[in-house]
Formats: sequence, C-alpha cells, structure tokens
Amino acid sequence: MFAMTKRVVLAYSGGLDTSVAVKWMGEEMGVEVIAVACDVGQGGTDAEGYWNMICERALAAGAVEAEVVDCREEYASDYCVPALKANALYEGRYPLVSSLSRPVIVKKLVDAARRHDAGAVAHGCTGKGNDQVRFEVSTRALAPDLEVVAPVRMWGLTREQAIQYAGRFDIPITQSKEKLYSIDDNLWGRAIECGEMEDPWAEPPEGVWEMTTVRAAEDREVTIEFLAGTPIAVDGSQMSPAGIIECLTDVVGGYGWGRIDMVENRRVGIKSRETYEAPGALALILAHQDLESITLERDVAHEKLRLEHRYAELIYDGLWFSPLRLALDAFIEESQRHVTGEVRLKLERGVCRPNGRRSPKSLYDYGLATYDAADSFRHDDAEGFVRLWGLGVQTWAARQG
Repeated sequence: MFAMTKRVVLAYSGGLDTSVAVKWMGEEMGVEVIAVACDVGQGGTDAEGYWNMICERALAAGAVEAEVVDCREEYASDYCVPALKANALYEGRYPLVSSLSRPVIVKKLVDAARRHDAGAVAHGCTGKGNDQVRFEVSTRALAPDLEVVAPVRMWGLTREQAIQYAGRFDIPITQSKEKLYSIDDNLWGRAIECGEMEDPWAEPPEGVWEMTTVRAAEDREVTIEFLAGTPIAVDGSQMSPAGIIECLTDVVGGYGWGRIDMVENRRVGIKSRETYEAPGALALILAHQDLESITLERDVAHEKLRLEHRYAELIYDGLWFSPLRLALDAFIEESQRHVTGEVRLKLERGVCRPNGRRSPKSLYDYGLATYDAADSFRHDDAEGFVRLWGLGVQTWAARQG
C-alpha cells in the first residue's frame, strides 16, 4: 500500500470518527495525515471561530497539516440547484442533505491529494452507512489512480470504544457516552441519528432540533422568484443560491417547519431510522414544484416526475459523477427553460404552503379554465373527444366485459 507516498488526505469533519482516524492511521498504518475540512455551510454564526477550532482539533489529533476549503457557493450553485431543479427527494421525503454534499467534498479531496502529492484519500464512514459508497465511488470516478482508505471500517471499534480511544490520546471531541448523537449539517439541512433515535418507536428528543425551533411570533408570507428553475430572489431581494438557502432556512425554520422523521432504505440493504431538518431546502422544492405546475406542459411534467425519483436515487447511491446523472441533467435543464416566475409561501406555526404563483411563461389560460362569461373553451368539441377516448373500453365492455 502507498508505494509512491505515505501521505493520505482525510475528509475531516472534526467529529469523533475522523478525529480518532487521524491518530489511528498514524499509529497503525504509519502514514502522514493531511486533514481537509470542507465548508459546505456547517460553520454557524461564528464560522471563523468554528473552522479555527476544527483545524486545531485535527492538529491535536496528529495531522501533519490541516486546511479548510470554502465550498459554500460552489455547493449551492453546482449541486443544490441541480437537485432543486430535479425536485430530488429520496423516497419522496428526504432532500439528500448529506449525500448531496459528498460529491463536492470528494472533488476537493482529490484536488488536495494532487497538491500534497498524496497517494490516497480517506474517509470516516462505517461499513453500515451510505457515505462509504458516496466517498469511494466518487473518488474512483474522479481519480481512479488514488487508493481509498476507510479506517473506521478497519478498526472494529464501537462508538464507546472510539470515545475511550480519543480519551487515551487526549483527542478533543464533543461526543460523550451520555450523548451519542451523530450530526451532519450543511447549507441544505441537518441530519441527526444514533442514540435513542435508533429505536423507530422513540420520539426524537426536542433538544436535537436546531434549525426548526419556533421563533416567529406572527404568521407571514414569503415570495421566492425563479429564473429558468434557479432561485434568484426572496421578497424582491436578489441573492446568490447560497444566500437564498440560508435566508429561507432561517425564516421558514423559525416557524418550526421542515422536520423529517423516517425509516429509509440504505444502499447497503438495511433500514435505518433517520431524522432530518431542512426547512430551506424543503421550502425551495415546494415552491419550485408549484411553479412547475403552471409552466410545464403535461407530458413533460409527468415524465419529469417519473425521472425525479431516479435522479434522487443516483445522488443517494453515490452516483453523482455518472453518465446517467449527466444525461438526466440534460433533460432537466431543457424542462426548466420556462420555469420562471414567483411563488408565494404562507408561513404559520408548523406550516409552510404555497398560496399563490405567477409566471410570464405560464400555461394557465384563464379563458380556458373559467366557467364564467369569459369562458373560451369549445364545449362542442368535448363530445367527440370523450367518445373516441373511451371507444376502446366501450368495445371491450361490449365484447368481453
């Protein structure tokens, strides 16, 4: 292993597993570890202090170098927006909070491996999770020559044993035996698992929620503007995609809306109880779907709906860098040419719903839809249409039914 170099670039989150992995790879494999932390929006209000702490933690764990790569705008524009255009929801519910960030992280890992002359990249995923698939398949798609190391899959430590290992080497961590939650957050949302939530009957404790705590005192409306499927403004204020996601996460989350509690089917074949909060992502998808209802032709809308499930599956299964995803993107981009306009969302405690939509490209024709005096629909055409439409069923009923 590592014939040309003994350097490994580790996708470093600052959590328990990756912190222990830094020390473990140095001790057990004799490699130099370069910790690369990717900022995809998980820094919070004190981002500078947070990332300084992450770098200090990596160095304290034994990394020879530690660096932070700011991926927020790239992540929002090149990953979140395409997923939004596809209305990507895994199993119809999960907006792919964690899985959507993995391709951009792998891209930065490969870049770092080239810069640091490393022969391998590493991740902190377990053998039971989905992320091992995403990290490794994406790495092999972008850099087939690099080896991939999965220390957590190799060492066989339980979470409690990993905490003890960290204590033995004075590795700074935030987990404890009493609070064993695993949390992954970014611009698109937040994933919380482990602890008592591994029982699908147990209600998630209120303290695990951060993005969706009720803070708003009064009901309100928020208007989102789209241009060719891309969100460009909130309440008339132009923003970058990252800015829009952050804004809506704060505003919509303040009404306690955007929580997901589900048992999902992992790629590795097991069912897993997962809890998420993604108020900004879910509000954007809700608004985008609503705008498509007046801008997509019927057959395009129905075919796109069929493909949205497959698109979400590709992201979830670690196949962002795949020919099928690129081919689906071509269809989705064409479908978005006229998805331009505004959607108004009504926000109440625990509620976010569309209550208005308009577009200069709308296919909604008032004259065709109305039943009042402005009705321009040719009612006489309907009799022959309905007769021909049902002719096959009528013939079947008469002969065989």
